Amino acid sequence: MSGIDWAGLMRAGLHGLRLRPEQFWALTPAELRIMLGAEQAVPPLTRARLEELAAAFPDRRDRDG
Repeated sequence: MSGIDWAGLMRAGLHGLRLRPEQFWALTPAELRIMLGAEQAVPPLTRARLEELAAAFPDRRDRDG
């Protein structure tokens, strides 16, 4: 199970936003979130947060690369 409420998202997109199915399925998750007014649910990425993420998840080099 993915944990994504597809039925709820489809209701919001097809009925609430009045999108056609092809419009709904062409959206990225970020675009759908913005259209549903959830863009503030995730704070913007600041320099400090980027540095924190980079420290937690450093780039790795493959032995062959």
